[in-house]
Amino acid sequence: QVQLVESGGGLVQPGGSLRLSCAASGRFFSINAMGWYRQAPGKQRELVAAITNGGDTNYADSVKGRFTISRDNAKNTMYLQMDSLNSEDTAVYYCNADVRRTSWLRSSTYWGQGTQVTVSS
Repeated sequence: QVQLVESGGGLVQPGGSLRLSCAASGRFFSINAMGWYRQAPGKQRELVAAITNGGDTNYADSVKGRFTISRDNAKNTMYLQMDSLNSEDTAVYYCNADVRRTSWLRSSTYWGQGTQVTVSS
């Protein structure tokens, strides 16, 4: 089975920074695209940022210039550096990965359990 485990969430003041990590574990052949999503209370889950296994990135307009997504393929880990945080960034952040468990199977999407990010003074 494939597991994604997020860490790094917490409480931060407006203007502050946090770094989220998402580590993939288990038996698998390869990880394709990975991404960070977030869901605020009463709102739908939305894409924050995504990164291919080649390092191409994509960001939601609301976080461009403030958040940076990266990954370490050797460690099967993805990161989200979040700077200049504001109250609208408060949400549960989920990591997502498109994983091939074997070379002959199609990829499947996996989700982490989520980590809470709260921006408040």
